[in-house]
Amino acid sequence: MDSWFAAANEWLIYGAIVLPMVGAVEIGAALGRRRTGSAGDAERVISTLATPSMGLLALMIAFTFSMALTRFDARKSAVLEEANAIGTAALRGQMLPEPYRSSVAPLFKEYAQLRMVGRRFRPDSAQGIKAIHRSAELHRKLWNEAEAAAKSDPHVVPTGLFVQALNKMIDMHEVRLTAGRNSVPSLVFFMLEGIAVVALGFSGYGAVQALRYHRLAMLFLAILIGSVVTLVADLDRPRSGVITVSQQPLLDLVQGMR
Repeated sequence: MDSWFAAANEWLIYGAIVLPMVGAVEIGAALGRRRTGSAGDAERVISTLATPSMGLLALMIAFTFSMALTRFDARKSAVLEEANAIGTAALRGQMLPEPYRSSVAPLFKEYAQLRMVGRRFRPDSAQGIKAIHRSAELHRKLWNEAEAAAKSDPHVVPTGLFVQALNKMIDMHEVRLTAGRNSVPSLVFFMLEGIAVVALGFSGYGAVQALRYHRLAMLFLAILIGSVVTLVADLDRPRSGVITVSQQPLLDLVQGMR
């Protein structure tokens, strides 16, 4: 489910969310019309369930939106922090003596480009696994250069600062990977969709029972709620969708590298 959701087209997701809600309104209204002639306790109870169901739906949307927004902010912060970590390590690499200064400069530029492009791929995809392996390979190469520079003169302060910055950069790689993998559980979205379908079904039923059913207004309500749920779902998709994390900090970093 998670892999399909991450790779699916935005309009396909929108249809999968909105259409069941529209159908629930129509089904609820149809059932209400069949029971119009009866005014028993059961019908009145079903009619009054619309209000608490809508309240529960609003609470669930707020809860899910908060979860998705927190994860989106974490991914956005991770991009900025990783760009800063790479930039700091690259600048301190320029303080190394030769030949280490010339050796690490192209590695940092390739690494920054890789981290900017790699966000397009899921970590479990072939391209994502390849990008992670290449990042680890660049980590080893940079660390080998740091070790060689430290052994050549262990008392040089710039080498120690470079090792410290490089360690921070490597840590931020895992932080960003973890932020990208951390999404709202699919069960939460299933529950949100189920509650929305039930609430809209009760609303259609209750509106007919109260003789206040207006099809266009009810369909607009279903589409509106479906659009909000789709927005929340799109916010939780780290690598695709309408709302994505800007890679501008990494782009600025790559453009500024020599």
